[in-house]
Amino acid sequence: MSLPEVHLIAGTRPEAIKLAPVAAAMRAAGRVTPVLVASGQHPTMVTQALEAFALEPDVTLRVERVTGSQPELMTEMIKQLDALFAERQPAAVVVQGDTTTTLAGAMAAFWRHIPVVHLEAGLRSGDLESPFPEEANRRLVGQLASLHLAPTSLAATNLLNESVPASQVFIAGNTVVDATLAVAARQLPFDDLRLERAVAGGSRLVLVTAHRRESWGAPLDRILGAVRALVRRYPDIQVVLPSHPNPAVRAQVDAGLAGVERVIVTDPLPYPALSRLLSHAYLVLTDSGGIQEEAPSFGVPALVLREVTERVESLHAGCAKLVGTDADLIVDEASRLLDDKALRDSMTASGNPYGDGLASVRTEQAVAVLLGLDTTLPVPMPPLEVVVNAVAAGVRA
Repeated sequence: MSLPEVHLIAGTRPEAIKLAPVAAAMRAAGRVTPVLVASGQHPTMVTQALEAFALEPDVTLRVERVTGSQPELMTEMIKQLDALFAERQPAAVVVQGDTTTTLAGAMAAFWRHIPVVHLEAGLRSGDLESPFPEEANRRLVGQLASLHLAPTSLAATNLLNESVPASQVFIAGNTVVDATLAVAARQLPFDDLRLERAVAGGSRLVLVTAHRRESWGAPLDRILGAVRALVRRYPDIQVVLPSHPNPAVRAQVDAGLAGVERVIVTDPLPYPALSRLLSHAYLVLTDSGGIQEEAPSFGVPALVLREVTERVESLHAGCAKLVGTDADLIVDEASRLLDDKALRDSMTASGNPYGDGLASVRTEQAVAVLLGLDTTLPVPMPPLEVVVNAVAAGVRA
């Protein structure tokens, strides 16, 4: 007798990274057949991300794009996903996060009365315009899901405040922590020998990422100005900046950092390389939501190059600080951490508020309960303060 299929829909690199540990956990448990579906939003990037976990898409949808608009992408993905669900009739569909793929997958499943599992549910910035359109996407999926897998207690509280039934909300942790810990532990060699020298040398490594569309243009110029100022001020730092693949953005980065010593600009990095860099970093300057979630696992504080963030747990835990794109503020806050190691270390002393490396196992178990394959939910991820208190008391939470 064949096992019920659970379709895991990934359209972007972060989705693939966060769904990969779930697919592995489902295969290990043997209660369902996980089917990794590349939605067609960024199929090449999904395939490359899965390769880091020795996985590949089981299904890749062929989405025709002419205008490149969000309505076109949404329409084409829903048509393709609807046909797939009609043919294979999955028992459940897992969507992750807040992309166009997330919303398309949830809507296509909902229309066919297939239970929707929302992984990384409950994130809220409180502003529909920022990030756009992600804040709206995740709120809309929150109306369609049968199971909301919140990464943290705060995310779960957001859902409960929106009148989502408590029986449908479960705190699983964030699977990106599972992913980054597993991949970084392998310490795979870099393809770029400059990066090998960067992690092997005696300099303090500062990782900088500025990929969000709202960071392009004048905000990126200010970020690059801050990088130049920091390199001049601190002769013992080495900066690595993986650039966005957009040619105009790359040209802007190259022009802004031309001739600046101790700055390495790279193409977009494979996930194992980025995880390994992060594990060696002294400090990270980033507008990435994923890096905000991953950095605390390696004891690396993050200065967030955004005006608002839905990852507010980082701010509450003290492991991240919002600095926006004001060059002077970036330099001032980075300098405080570069000048005071004790202050820097204190930012991440409480651990990672997003996960403990077991989120994918909890996710598999929660889905099994949803499908009637088990009757007992796993123990939720404990809140960060419980873990901290337990560590302080010398016991395991």
